[in-house]
Amino acid sequence: MAQNRLVITGSLVELKSVRHTPAGIPVTEIRVRHGSRQKEASVERDVECELAAVAIGDLAKLIQGAKLGDTLEATGFLTNRGKSARQLVLHLTNIEFLEGN
Repeated sequence: MAQNRLVITGSLVELKSVRHTPAGIPVTEIRVRHGSRQKEASVERDVECELAAVAIGDLAKLIQGAKLGDTLEATGFLTNRGKSARQLVLHLTNIEFLEGN
């Protein structure tokens, strides 16, 4: 089976209000800002990025209790934002708030 799993730590920089699908399932969108130092080809480099993510169901409810700036570890899979869109979005399967918030 092909793998599509992403785990990233970062800070919560955007949290949209919960909306509901036509079936009544809660959905919210967030943005996570990541910064770290990574080794590539034996050279250390600074890495910074922001990633859009979507939380559905219980995770959408859970993340509504978060505050901007909270540190988290987000786990999920990448997919296109829509059928004809090329922009990637992380669909969350797990979220853990880290100490030090």
